Amino acid sequence: MSSTYQPTDAGTGANATGEEKHNSGFTLTMPSDASRKLAAGWLWLGIASLVGAGIFAILLVLSRAPYVQDIFPWVDFFHTALVVHVDLSVLLWFMAFAGVLWSLNSTPRLIGLGWLALVLATVGATVIVLSPFIAVGKPLMSNYVPVIESTFFFTGLMTFTAGVAVLVLRSLIAVPPKELWQGGEGSIRLGFYAASISTVFALICFAWSYDIIPRNVFESTEYYDMLFWGGGHILQFSYALLMLAGWLWLADACGAKIPLTPRVASAFLVLGLLPVFYAPVIYLTFAGDMGDYMEQFTNLMKAGGAFAPVPLGLAVLYGVGAVKSSPETNPQRAALISSIILFAVGGGISLMIGDSNTIITAHYHGTGGAISLAFMGLTLYLLPRLGYGTPNLKWATLMSYIYGAGQLFHIIGLLWSGGYGVQRKVAGAAQGLQGFAQTAGMGLMGLGGLVAVVGGVIFLVVVFKAMRRKA
Repeated sequence: MSSTYQPTDAGTGANATGEEKHNSGFTLTMPSDASRKLAAGWLWLGIASLVGAGIFAILLVLSRAPYVQDIFPWVDFFHTALVVHVDLSVLLWFMAFAGVLWSLNSTPRLIGLGWLALVLATVGATVIVLSPFIAVGKPLMSNYVPVIESTFFFTGLMTFTAGVAVLVLRSLIAVPPKELWQGGEGSIRLGFYAASISTVFALICFAWSYDIIPRNVFESTEYYDMLFWGGGHILQFSYALLMLAGWLWLADACGAKIPLTPRVASAFLVLGLLPVFYAPVIYLTFAGDMGDYMEQFTNLMKAGGAFAPVPLGLAVLYGVGAVKSSPETNPQRAALISSIILFAVGGGISLMIGDSNTIITAHYHGTGGAISLAFMGLTLYLLPRLGYGTPNLKWATLMSYIYGAGQLFHIIGLLWSGGYGVQRKVAGAAQGLQGFAQTAGMGLMGLGGLVAVVGGVIFLVVVFKAMRRKA
């Protein structure tokens, strides 16, 4: 392929010229070879993160499932495994795939910085994974970014963060030419660019929190909860924006006619970004009340989290439902529908959150699972466009339904158990399972988790097989 941008070969109007698709379809023109190679590098990091997360997920599910949990009596083992699993499956996987999308949304300008970002992120991720085995530290289940209290772990986390900072700043500079920002393609690019802006705000929030929160006043877990609270909430807007732009792209890949003009779709994406601009107000008005600080970010996400997903999700579902499926588009369709359903369930559960129990866990497994499924669907779609083979269509389709169904059962089990007061972030006897209802709920959680892991394993197998072949 040439070193200039190339039109995609799938989506609405597959027989249309590149210019026609560029002006009408919600699809992205493929960039230069250099940008595609960089995107492939970020994809490898993301897949490696999922491999590690899957291994720890198996141990986590078994350590909480009734009866089986008796062979995992070490609560510290559960907590350490949970730290690594959450960081791999959420922070590292999500940010690595953001690197894929931002690389595809960039010109080759400052490509060296792009590779530097990938090297830093890879080194940081490696240190995070090795930290439980090299440096003894206390696992702390802080929200958004759980940590292991050791210098080695924090070195890895800071190195990974530096890589993300370089990545996102380059994505804001290496902007494609204006003719690639028109029509539906412009909406996709706007969503990715808005996620870059949101991530910059998240990084600023992390630094600002470090500056204003006194380290010597709080116990360790409480301190890191507050340290990551602001930036962690803002990162959710980044992930959601990437997912929403991904929904539009996947819908176009299914041949769907979305009942929104590109201008309206772009307006919804901008609406999804607007809440992050309130974050500095929270810090500027901070008067030392940590409860108020945390509540404001919680309310910000509750108020702003549905601005864009609800109308865009409904429009995408309508468009996909109105078009016939085909073997070639089934993988994208399965990932898209499963993602939207999980996000709707997770978002609905957020309205039920009260005490600190497994209802909270059910909520973020729904929204996080939805984001992950959207990224998985895009991965399968992008593989041949990044120079790899076409994934097995049958297994690529089944993967989304298996993973989505497993996550749904997992969520229902957590919701059920939370209704009976089962606490989050505990294992073994500490769960206090009393009676059939609590045990059954956590049993369903364990079964669903294992089914989701099976779906994740199928995804990895399908991806690795496709990566072994060249397009």
